Amino acid sequence: MAVAEHEEFTLHTTRVGDDGPRVVFLHGLFGQGKNFTTIAKGLAPDFSSLLVDLPNHGRSGWTDRIRYAELADIVAAHLRTGFAAQGPIHLVGHSMGGKVAMALALRHPDLVDRLVVVDISPVDSADMSEFEHLLGSLATLDLATLTSRGEADRQLTERIPNRTVRGFLLQNLRSGDDGFFWQANLDLLLRELPSIAGFIDTDVTPFDHPVLWVAGARSPYVKPEYGPAMRELFPRTRLLTVKDAGHWVHSEQPAAFTSALKVFLAQDAGG
Repeated sequence: MAVAEHEEFTLHTTRVGDDGPRVVFLHGLFGQGKNFTTIAKGLAPDFSSLLVDLPNHGRSGWTDRIRYAELADIVAAHLRTGFAAQGPIHLVGHSMGGKVAMALALRHPDLVDRLVVVDISPVDSADMSEFEHLLGSLATLDLATLTSRGEADRQLTERIPNRTVRGFLLQNLRSGDDGFFWQANLDLLLRELPSIAGFIDTDVTPFDHPVLWVAGARSPYVKPEYGPAMRELFPRTRLLTVKDAGHWVHSEQPAAFTSALKVFLAQDAGG
């Protein structure tokens, strides 16, 4: 595990594997770097991976606002002094992390060899109601009176019936000497959902390296009408739609996702 400072900002990362081409993973909203542990282990020993806790998530520091350009610059500064110090890396980002990954590739193209964008598009997300509901549901918990994680799970059951989704969200609930607290910056993330739904100013030079755009077949975040925007910024994009997967493609279909990564990242530069 490593912690990096960028203008007094702490970024927490975990490395998986020591050999082979280097792959950086950026998780989605209210996730953590460890969400990609299974995928990273599946890539080893052919690849070494870096699992990043994005700002306002996991054990990384908090910011005062959410702007994708700023988040991308924080991650880029960390990579330059560490994992990418010897040359460009492959970058994989899911959902919110996918937008950070796209912004980083566009703003710091020298750092990125190949880019994988998972179930998100370089456009303003039209509907954030699902995430507003999920984070809003977490905010209803009275942490001061909470006695156990199991109690939190029971209180959320009616609002969030899906047990897997509840478990994913409750990984952010921690207990300390003063009781329970959210490890992620819940108040800021809920308040900044309109910014999280947006993207960066796209008046930028396109990223001309290979890009794999992965979509879940049951997810609404990659639509045919978003294709032109993706290809305008990332002209060497190919789209892969994963069957029987929703928004969390890598956790719903880990074998198919890992296999697709291996194939794409192992291709020669002309691929």
